[in-house]
Amino acid sequence: QVQLVESGGGLVQAGGSLRLSCAASRRTFGTYALAWFRQAPGKERDFVAAISWSLGRTSYADSVKGRFTISRDSAQNTVYLQMNSLKPEDTAIYYCASGLQGPTQRKGGYDSWGQGTQVTVSS
Repeated sequence: QVQLVESGGGLVQAGGSLRLSCAASRRTFGTYALAWFRQAPGKERDFVAAISWSLGRTSYADSVKGRFTISRDSAQNTVYLQMNSLKPEDTAIYYCASGLQGPTQRKGGYDSWGQGTQVTVSS
């Protein structure tokens, strides 16, 4: 399995921006996909965005299209989530995940998960 460590969460006002990072222990990902999910209190863990490591194909949840951008840095073994125009409803714990079935929006397509980073958007 891959070890994933998220960072970059915090408190931001509505309309602001944050960039999340996910550092991975694996040297190369080949056909892997990396994704971001989020979970608000009392709710299911939902898909946010995913990227295929080799080709860079991306997939986004409708709720974040046009505001969030997922990218990867092969040299740093890191995946990023740039979040702009943040809304209070974006408040959640954000989790990084990796798997071989991506870039799927299904949680079951990922077998390694990070511990999460809290994002809070105030109104």
